[in-house]
Amino acid sequence: MLGPIGAQELIIIFVIALIVFGPRKLPQLGKSLGRSIGEFKRASNELRSTLEQEIRVEETRKEIMEPIETISNEAREAVKKATQLDSDLEDEPKDAAATAPKADNPDSEKPEEPPETPETPETPETKV
Repeated sequence: MLGPIGAQELIIIFVIALIVFGPRKLPQLGKSLGRSIGEFKRASNELRSTLEQEIRVEETRKEIMEPIETISNEAREAVKKATQLDSDLEDEPKDAAATAPKADNPDSEKPEEPPETPETPETPETKV
């Protein structure tokens, strides 16, 4: 587009404005133009600062949320493991009951009882 405006171009623009608007309205036009440029600069600076602030807020949120998400995922995994262990422990007695011998089954192994010893009355003669 257009390159930077030099001193010669500014002089030409000023002379044309002086001819078109006249010497009485030129100062008012300059004030209005200056105010408009100042307002535009303030608005653009405000927009820039708002965008930078939003970027900082987003970066801070990410910095805060990463550890929270990591801890949350670890907690979920720990709960899953605990639930799995709990269900394994609940299933274990059922498995033990299925493998234990049953009293109704005559073929099942019964624990051996110690043999009975006949009781003999003690007499004074047998004591030595």
